[in-house]
Amino acid sequence: MTTSLIKSQEIEVSTDLSRDQLKLKHIIKSLPKECFQKNSRKAWTTVILSLSMAALGYYFLAISPWFLLPIAWIFTGTALTGFFVIGHDCGHRSFAKHRWVNDLVGHFFMMFLIYPFHSWRIKHNHHHKHTNKLDEDNAWHPIRPEVFETWDSTRQSAFQLFMRKRLWWVGSIGHWAVVHFDARKFQKKDQASVKLSVAVVVAFAAIVFPTLIITTGVWGFIKFWFIPWMVYHFWMSTFTIVHHTTADVPFKTADKWHEALAQLFGTVHCDYPHWVEILCHDINVHVPHHISTAIPSYNLRLAYNSIKENWGDYLHDECKFSWDLMKQITNECQLYKTDIGYTTFDQYYSQK
Repeated sequence: MTTSLIKSQEIEVSTDLSRDQLKLKHIIKSLPKECFQKNSRKAWTTVILSLSMAALGYYFLAISPWFLLPIAWIFTGTALTGFFVIGHDCGHRSFAKHRWVNDLVGHFFMMFLIYPFHSWRIKHNHHHKHTNKLDEDNAWHPIRPEVFETWDSTRQSAFQLFMRKRLWWVGSIGHWAVVHFDARKFQKKDQASVKLSVAVVVAFAAIVFPTLIITTGVWGFIKFWFIPWMVYHFWMSTFTIVHHTTADVPFKTADKWHEALAQLFGTVHCDYPHWVEILCHDINVHVPHHISTAIPSYNLRLAYNSIKENWGDYLHDECKFSWDLMKQITNECQLYKTDIGYTTFDQYYSQK
């Protein structure tokens, strides 16, 4: 038995449950109450850290000789990924107690990335409700052979090139462009919010991009915004695919989907270099975030330690970020057969 305090009430939760009995509420109730507590000092510390590190990165870009620019780009783009994580907390209302603060801070940080805040917030919350559910999960989801076969040859070739040539790191750019700017793809009740967020990033781009080009030239635009933005998308794409993709992580149809197991076993904990985890506010400690989006980023490690202690038997093995890991994912996880699992393009074509 494990005992936790939730909403000032003592609740006993048995961790000796069968897979069928296990519910998400059991895991949530087992977490220490501190995991859910918002701390203004810690929240605004992440803001100060991200702003100061991004400023340092841009200063580094401004003074660096050409041969140090790649280091400056990597550092600055990773710092900008921290901007997204702050917006991410705001989108889940775990940054501040007041909704208007979450909305204001979320719009501020995500406009630098040209990411419409409300568009992302609405679509991303759908991912949490349907994690690793076939036809519903709208984050990084596998392509089934029967879907692949409906595509024309150009689209099939593009997807094969994308996987075989390990172009996962641009995947989030397509998702960003296709999903987040058309208000008609959202319910009517959300369309006004979506249009507001799109207007914010359009206004930012309309002011900042011409100013950069006028003052620093086209190269200045590429140097100070575009390449750091591409580094941000490298991390965005990498985090997203690694969080839910290995050869043994199942995607289930709705009738066989198990909410708690999808969040526990279907979410992969991956360790990254320490400096990346600092700049990205521990977003890679991702299992607790899928147990409850109410856990702020600065409490993710506390929650994960509790989950490992109480529910470790249900967790997927941890991994460490490396080129070999990304090769393994892109080599093995190319197409997905319902109720069977991942297969490769070579296996798919050999069976036709």
